[in-house]
Amino acid sequence: MGRGERVGEVRPEPPLWVRCLPICKNSNAMKRSAVNSLIGEAIRFLDSSGFKLPEWGYWTREEWLKNRDRIGRVRELKLGWDITDFGSGDFPHKGLVLFTIRNGILNSAKYGKDYAEKIMIVRRDHLTPLHFHFHKMEDIIVRSGGRLTVKLWKSDAQEGLSKDRFSVLIDEFRHDLGPGDEITINPGQSINLEPRVYHEFRTPDVMVLLGEVSRVNDDEKDNRFFEPISRFSKIEEDEPAKYYLCGEYPR
Repeated sequence: MGRGERVGEVRPEPPLWVRCLPICKNSNAMKRSAVNSLIGEAIRFLDSSGFKLPEWGYWTREEWLKNRDRIGRVRELKLGWDITDFGSGDFPHKGLVLFTIRNGILNSAKYGKDYAEKIMIVRRDHLTPLHFHFHKMEDIIVRSGGRLTVKLWKSDAQEGLSKDRFSVLIDEFRHDLGPGDEITINPGQSINLEPRVYHEFRTPDVMVLLGEVSRVNDDEKDNRFFEPISRFSKIEEDEPAKYYLCGEYPR
């Protein structure tokens, strides 16, 4: 074991997405080869963590095409893989790997679900930018890996950063916080985030597997990022896609 490594840490060879990002023709786009590599890495990490996706989470594009007449719910609820660099062009420092397992539709009873569940993979020093949700209340759970550090502010009436104190629940124990305070969530712990509470997070340690249990998730209408950014990344097609992202399913 190398110096500074921890038991259980996934240390593959430098993946393709690290090598290919600097030569991306469009600096605001992610290469498809990077997306392919990230999903492959995520599947290996989930396997090493003992976390299994639903069967369709491993489907190739060919399997989706074979089942295109059966996937209406998955497509409409935007379940599955979601890779984003938040439009930064700098995935190694600002980005997130997500997989939505279940979801409903905001302000609709069409599918009878008013809740959602995701998993998220956060690499060391990988920032998820400051944001809140208008409707969604969520519990973020550190399932395995290292710690998660979360920086928090309450939103003011103009959607800015309030100077007021506020509180959050860590495993149902209330913690009093000041504006911009940072709190550490250890493996096995969870933090409850109410609507209109700004939060950004990263891990200072090894790769982290997060769970998210929440109200319905709507990334198009329910997110408020403090700085104007893009929730979904543009993709440069430098090689064939091995998997579909959640907004790409065939019709």
